[in-house]
Amino acid sequence: MRTEGDFIKIHEWLTPLSWLYGLGVGFRNLLFKLGILKSRAFDIPVISVGNITVGGSGKTPHVEYLVSLLKDKMKVAVLSRGYKRKSKGYVLANDDTTMREIGDEPYQMKQKFPELYVAVDKKRTEGIDRLTHDEQTKDVDVILLDDAYQHRYVKPGVNILLVDYHRLIIYDKLLPAGCLREPKEGKSRADIVIITKCPKDLRPMEYRVLMKHSTSIPTSRFTSQHLSTTT
Repeated sequence: MRTEGDFIKIHEWLTPLSWLYGLGVGFRNLLFKLGILKSRAFDIPVISVGNITVGGSGKTPHVEYLVSLLKDKMKVAVLSRGYKRKSKGYVLANDDTTMREIGDEPYQMKQKFPELYVAVDKKRTEGIDRLTHDEQTKDVDVILLDDAYQHRYVKPGVNILLVDYHRLIIYDKLLPAGCLREPKEGKSRADIVIITKCPKDLRPMEYRVLMKHSTSIPTSRFTSQHLSTTT
């Protein structure tokens, strides 16, 4: 049986480049901490779902899960960058929108939830402004940001960090030696940490190790309900 951290491959010879990358990312985060670069809060509830590693950690299934929880109670919008789309700028999906225009994951969500507002925009602040002010979508009640953990120009009301059980950040290194987009300390911005792809027979000792090493959140805010077996 595969265990936690077993999918991580470190390219040690690239470590010097990771140091340089870390300096750049650390400097950017410092600018936000000092207020030189500004994070903008919004009046509308904004929930961000993301990770600090490259590769899949279950972001789209978790966004879809939030949609399923909220869609019968309020008007929900999902805002994504639209990875690998062929269009530019802000695009609001409709029944005729193609995968090339918005990307495969937003397209999948629009097909699964036709009543959902699905929009893409590289600049998330502008995308939120369009969703909340355009006549077609101004009745939106909550916005879910897909893969926006590093998009610090938006200050979400709830910041959810996903960590793959098989690629725990405590064993990883910064790009390009490893798969981390930013230093491990970046997890401190999360309001909720969800360990994804856990085995169904997770033992109590393993749970305690995960809680100790994978989060910086007080124990009272990280409980068994936050562990996930999403694939």
